Amino acid sequence: MGIMGFLRDRMGKILAFLIGLALFAFIIGEVVRSGGSFLKDDRNLLGEVNGEKIPYDDFQKRVEQNSTQFKQSGQTNLSPQILSYIQDNAWNQMVKQKVYQKEIDKLGLTVSDNETKEMVSGSNPHPQIVQAFGDPTTHQLDRAGLNKFLSQLPTLNATVKKQWNDFLVQIIEEKLYEKYIATTTNGLYANSLEAKDDYENKNKTVNFKYVSIDYSSIPTNKITITDEDYQKYYDEHKSTFKNTENLRSFDFISFNASPSKDDSLATKTQAEKLAVDFKASTNDSLFVQINAETKTNLTYKHKGSLEPKIDSLMFNASNGFVYGPYLSKGSYKIAKLVDAHFEPDSVKAKHILFDAKTIGVEKALAKADSVKKLIQGGKSFADLATFFSIDKNSAVKGGELGSFGRGVMVPAFEDAAFSGKKGDFKIVTTQFGVHLIQIEDQKGSSKVAKVAIVDVPLKASSKTETIVYSNAQKFLGSLTKENFDEEVKKFGLVKKTAEDVKGTSASVQGIESAREVVRWAFNAELNDFSDKVYISGSQYIVAHLVQIKPIGTLPLSLVKKQIEPLVANQVKAKQLTDKFNTLLSGGTSIDQLASKINKTVTPIQNMVFANPVIPGSMAEYKLIGAIFGSHLNKISKPIEGQQGVYVYTVDSFTSPAASTNLVREKQQLTQTIAQRADQGIFEALKDKAIVKDYRAKFL
Repeated sequence: MGIMGFLRDRMGKILAFLIGLALFAFIIGEVVRSGGSFLKDDRNLLGEVNGEKIPYDDFQKRVEQNSTQFKQSGQTNLSPQILSYIQDNAWNQMVKQKVYQKEIDKLGLTVSDNETKEMVSGSNPHPQIVQAFGDPTTHQLDRAGLNKFLSQLPTLNATVKKQWNDFLVQIIEEKLYEKYIATTTNGLYANSLEAKDDYENKNKTVNFKYVSIDYSSIPTNKITITDEDYQKYYDEHKSTFKNTENLRSFDFISFNASPSKDDSLATKTQAEKLAVDFKASTNDSLFVQINAETKTNLTYKHKGSLEPKIDSLMFNASNGFVYGPYLSKGSYKIAKLVDAHFEPDSVKAKHILFDAKTIGVEKALAKADSVKKLIQGGKSFADLATFFSIDKNSAVKGGELGSFGRGVMVPAFEDAAFSGKKGDFKIVTTQFGVHLIQIEDQKGSSKVAKVAIVDVPLKASSKTETIVYSNAQKFLGSLTKENFDEEVKKFGLVKKTAEDVKGTSASVQGIESAREVVRWAFNAELNDFSDKVYISGSQYIVAHLVQIKPIGTLPLSLVKKQIEPLVANQVKAKQLTDKFNTLLSGGTSIDQLASKINKTVTPIQNMVFANPVIPGSMAEYKLIGAIFGSHLNKISKPIEGQQGVYVYTVDSFTSPAASTNLVREKQQLTQTIAQRADQGIFEALKDKAIVKDYRAKFL
């Protein structure tokens, strides 16, 4: 009764404890499965370096910064592949910063304000300063332009200030890296003995002759590779199987929603209706912008520059001629000849460019007209170009642009320059401002054509897509973890494989936009099939995870397929070595040996140790290393090379004359060592660091 009373009195507390314990276990289970922790907020954790976090937000800021810089180089369209490159670069920059920062802090390295000032406006500014504020013709720093920017910086908008601050942070980081590298590389040197060895390796020559039997002479299906053979090769090369990042391999089926015959007919009918309207159009440029899938400016082109299908047609037709619809590069196209005429092949011109953004187009046009009248009244074009033109590259040359053909300048500028005659003045507005152009000379004459093209892409209809998607769903519904290959055969499908895919890969061979599939693969377990049909453009993807390669030294089971050809060569090498040894056992010359195996002796002249490439073959390091350690006129033991098994004799060595400048040899070798050390230091620090990469779940 005492025990029952005790339990009755405390049952509420006991139940609360048990429920709490169950909830705790549930939460822990979810955390383990998701790879997170309820004790810390890891939803923004992209990675770690030596325990220091890399937040996803900071990473995204770096990606945006790098993307902006990339776009400023002229590449405005960021494809999935380019974006993946930018993301990898941003990640590597952040890892590098954290890896180096730990060492930099240990040494107490800093970049002072004076050093920063020197990098920006000193006598030897940072290369990126020269690039940003330099003259593209002379590649020299425009100090006036730099000083003007620096003086105006406090008044500029917040975006520009932030970009400048980010830039300063970047070059200061680089300076810190340079200082750290210098602390190591300054202690590197080559001594006299090393310099002498390096000199001899590059200049000592050997004449030898050899006979060989290639591994390809033995068919692979005629040999037996045992588990011991695989293990032997693996043990001998174990250090080469170190995996530096998580990789996945998966099989996949791609159901392609290609346009059907009905889809093609419907698209052609749509294009035919457009052709009627296009023929009647009075504003062809606007019609193209409204109706074409590919928006392009209408420009004059020479014969041979148009598609072969329409090139001759357009150059022999009358203005207004319409051709099409015709099928080209996955689209039905309609082409219309807007204009064709004869014009010069090249024009020599000069110009003065007026700033329309600051004062407005109307005022810029008025200023251009006034300057034109001054020139016509006798004023120097060159002097006025130097004073007025905002195109500083041509202004320093009196406005001269030299000679140019079609396709060099923007269309409006070209049309003005090619439509006039020698001596004419033209005023034209482009995206750069208002130009006052003087045509100095014209050469040649040929016909050009302006052709407007409207394209209607040939795409699968929703009906076609539904049928293909349904087939993919049907295949997915038939799968278990064990029957993927069996079902592939049953459905008559073609299986493809994506091997060693990175967690950040944006595409794989056979799937252009593969992020969703890759993200699935890095959250799946071995032998899982995809949780849904993944869509990539016109592809419907069903995948099956077949291999997981973790970070670290990979076991034999994961590299067995990869090393199979090399293990086969090792087995063949043993057979060929035994064959050579049998033939050599009775004593024989290399010529007699070649005769016995129906091979010819190959002579090699003036081979150097530093370049061990056999003419007509490949680099044979083991062979050449053995040769330079051999005695003259003595037939060698069989040497297992990269391509086959070799037997050789050395005819002569020629040692170079003693170096006349050993100091220079030491300096060159020291410089080579230092250059290799730069990347080597980072790789060593990175290997030592504990880097955790969680990007696969974010990107």
